[in-house]
Amino acid sequence: MKVSNFSENNTITLAGKIVSEKRFSHEVYGEGFYIFDLEIPRLSDNSDIIPVTVSERILTDDYKVGTRVKIDGQFRSYNNYENEKNKLVLTVFVKDISILGEDEEASNPNEIILNGFICKKPIYRTTPFGREISDILLAVNRAYNKSDYIPCIAWGRNARYCQNLEVGENIKIWGRIQSRQYEKKFEDGTSEMRRAYEVSVCKMETSKNEKDIRVNEAEEQNA
Repeated sequence: MKVSNFSENNTITLAGKIVSEKRFSHEVYGEGFYIFDLEIPRLSDNSDIIPVTVSERILTDDYKVGTRVKIDGQFRSYNNYENEKNKLVLTVFVKDISILGEDEEASNPNEIILNGFICKKPIYRTTPFGREISDILLAVNRAYNKSDYIPCIAWGRNARYCQNLEVGENIKIWGRIQSRQYEKKFEDGTSEMRRAYEVSVCKMETSKNEKDIRVNEAEEQNA
């Protein structure tokens, strides 16, 4: 397994419904970028709400709240310094976007492939219900000596396997982006609801043995 083509290290395809108005994000060399939220249905009754960043050059007035779209791009991270604290912010960077027809359905509305390096020792744990989970932080190289740091979560046999992964090890992951809400509590006793994002792993391959680890975790992936 080689990590040579930066554009292939991080690929994502999403299909869903725009559920927020666009809001200005930032400007690079005179090119403005905007963010909107995309709702992606799971096989269950739940949905994931994913932030999407898109250039003003490809974002037209046709892309409004309620519009169903298909997106190809990358899952990227950047550091946001706020109140002297560093926060990792995750977003889908759009390379191509198109409107889905009324009867058009995507074969897989949420698919991501990452090829990167373990940058923290994976944390293995079990839930009160006995589910096995490993938390992984993956560093994915990008052009111009940049990297994206993507939190991933593995389940079941994949989670047990991840216990043996070491920092610096090359790993390729197939999965989907999921969102979850949590309550952030502050020292003054107040709290607020926030949303976190991570890649839920359904398959992985390590450079150590070039062997696929395929696990049918349908119940976990679609919970």
